[in-house]
Amino acid sequence: MGLELTIVILFIACAVFAGAIFINRKPVEPGQVRMIPYGGLQFLAIVAILVTLAHLITLLTGIPLIGRSGF
Repeated sequence: MGLELTIVILFIACAVFAGAIFINRKPVEPGQVRMIPYGGLQFLAIVAILVTLAHLITLLTGIPLIGRSGF
């Protein structure tokens, strides 16, 4: 995956996260049920942001990030 695609995915994940925060903070009308769990959507967006940031650092520095296990 190249630099451009990584940045696009990062911006999309940030937009999804911001949109989920915006919708999650709106008050729910009595009797209405939200069909999408926006808290879970925020969690998935944060995971995508962290993974793409790690990949972006690897692309920019040329040194892959190695976890604690060393694999």
